[in-house]
Order: sequence, then C-alpha cells, then structure tokens
Amino acid sequence: MNIHEYQARELFSEYGVATQPGRVATTSEEATSVAASLGVPKVIVKAQIHAGGRGKGTFKSGFKGGVHLASSPADAGTLAGQMLGQTLVTHQTGPDGKLVGKVFVGEAVDIARELYFAILQDRATSAYSIIASTEGGVNIEEVAEKTPEKLHKVRIHPTLGLQGYQTRNLAVALGLRGPLMTQATKLFTALFNLFLKSDCSMVEINPLVVTTDGRLMALDAKFNFDDNALFRHPEIVAMRDKTEEDPREVAASEFSLNYIGLDGNIACLVNGAGLAMATMDIIKYAGGEPANFLDVGGGASKEQVTAAFKIILSDPQVKGILVNIFGGIMDCNVIATGIVAAAKEVSIGIPLVVRLEGNNVAAGKKTLAESGLALISADTLADAAQKVVVAVKAA
Repeated sequence: MNIHEYQARELFSEYGVATQPGRVATTSEEATSVAASLGVPKVIVKAQIHAGGRGKGTFKSGFKGGVHLASSPADAGTLAGQMLGQTLVTHQTGPDGKLVGKVFVGEAVDIARELYFAILQDRATSAYSIIASTEGGVNIEEVAEKTPEKLHKVRIHPTLGLQGYQTRNLAVALGLRGPLMTQATKLFTALFNLFLKSDCSMVEINPLVVTTDGRLMALDAKFNFDDNALFRHPEIVAMRDKTEEDPREVAASEFSLNYIGLDGNIACLVNGAGLAMATMDIIKYAGGEPANFLDVGGGASKEQVTAAFKIILSDPQVKGILVNIFGGIMDCNVIATGIVAAAKEVSIGIPLVVRLEGNNVAAGKKTLAESGLALISADTLADAAQKVVVAVKAA
C-alpha cells in the first residue's frame, strides 16, 4: 500500500522527523487559506498523486509541472486551481496519467544541498539496508546508473537495529558535520523507528535537504507498507486512497485476490504466486502476452473464483483466458465450480483454456465436461500456453 506525500508528513510529525510545515488542500480557496496561515514569504504547491517525477510532469491541459513556487497566498490558489481536477502525466504514471484531487501547500525553503536517503528491506541479505547519496533530487535514477560510487549502502543488523555509529558514519559520508551531524543522527534514527513501527517495506526521502539557514529536512517522501502487516495499523489503512489504484486491483483486494494488471491480452487465473509467474513466462515463451498476474491463493472459494473471472473480463484488452490450477490445498473441483458459476453470471465470449492437475482433479474435469461450456482442455502447462496463444490468434 502507498500513501500520499502529505500523509507521509503526518507520520513524520508523529515520529519527530524534521520537515517543513504545511497542509493539504482540495480547492483553490483552501490552498489560498493554507498559504496565508503559514505566514511565510513563499510557499510551495505540490500535486498529490502516487507517482514520482511530478516536477517534470505535464498536465493534459498543457500546464507544465506538478510542483511550483508561489509568492503569495493568491498565487498559491491560482496554481492549485491549475492542478486540481486535471490529469498529470509523469514518467512513472504512463501515458494515461493520474487525476490530481489534492495539493500540498507548504513553506518554501531555500535549499543549499539536496541529498537522498532510503531504508528498505534487503532480500539479498535478509536484513534492512540504508541507501544514501550526496546527489538527491529529480535525477536520482541517473546517479544510480552513471555514478554508483556516490551511493552509500549500510546494512542494519536485524536484531540490533540502527546503531549510533552507523548514523554518524552516514552523516560523514553525506558531508554533514557539526550541528548538521547532530540533526542527521536524530533524523536517521527517527526514520528507522518509523520504518520499523509502521511495518514499512520502503521509506524513500528524496530530497533530503540542507537549507541555507542550516536545517536538515525531509522535503519529500515515498512510503511502501507490508500489506501482510496492515491488520496491525488501522490508522495507516485509513490513509488508503483507492482512487489512485487500478479499479481491478481494488476489486480483487476486496475478495483477498492478488491481482496486478499488465498490458497483454491473455488473462491468467492461477493458484500460487510462483506458478502464476511461471504461467506468465510460458505464455511469453509461446508467443503471447499476459494481461495480468492473478493468484487466487491456496484455498480460494467458489465466490472468489467467480469474482476473479469478473475482474478478468472487465479488461477490454483480454482476448483469451488461461486457467492453470495445481491442486494441493486447492480443490480442483472448487475452481471448476467457480468457472461454471462465472459463466452463468458473465458471458465468456473469448477462448478459455483450462489446465487442472492435483487434488480432486477428476471431479473438477467432470464438472467442466458436464457444464456445456465451450472451453479447451490442456494436460500440461506448455500445452495450455500453446493452445491459448493459438486460440487468441485464430479469434
């Protein structure tokens, strides 16, 4: 789950991470009011979407940039009016862009240096890692690609946590000495506490800035949370903005299905994440393009399978469906019953290839055979992939 920048700032305030004052606004009038309440000469107005590259983005209206400085409250209101209700396209949104429904209005600070700081789960070492750089801002991707020596990586012991000497070493690596080192050790420790206690999978601060008056502040943030731990954090779940998510993924989450939409035309319905990945790979190998990742889990019900079919068929790009089930915990007949139920509720007018194997497979195949559905049976995964690709091309 992701959250907006203004929500990240709320978490900063809770955990004592230094950041600029400001509030969110949903109308130009509200933006004007927030800017006036800050009582500073300049404010910054930032579009709130779940994507990076806002500063370099372009609105479909033609207005350039999702981040602007305003020299007065009235100017802030005007800028907000040019963003709110408009679609912003960045290198991370894709060509469709994202609709801006909120802006953050905050104190504009004079920046002397821009840095980069991130905490993430390092699966290679089964520990947490911090990545920091003396080069932050909008071109951080280029830094990683062209000058990786400017990146500093610190592995954090999984039980000891972030140590004081590590925060000081990071401060030195980033050129933060004297009073700035004191601020840095406090900020790094607060961020790590926030990361742990909120069950984050990533916290990225870009930019982390040094101001001209000697303050160290987190000016922008990107959070990812461990979805499996969200039951412990109802206050974070309340921050979820479903309008920023793919409607199909939202619908899938309501039925505890793992769904990710892709750009292909062959939909997959599989049980198990590993098998789903293998199914997508073999569709590609057979010359097709997968339209989604969809894992119904190890113990899906008939209702979940029916919901999965409805979600798949809501995508107009889908021209064929491959069901690949290996029954261990999963009962193949439950999948078969779900397919039949879905067919009764939603007309399946595209090729449907089904490969069942494992637990109660004979009953599952019998249910499908007696259903009268126009489906194509397959015995192996390779056979299923070849058949669905051929059927889609023929259709």
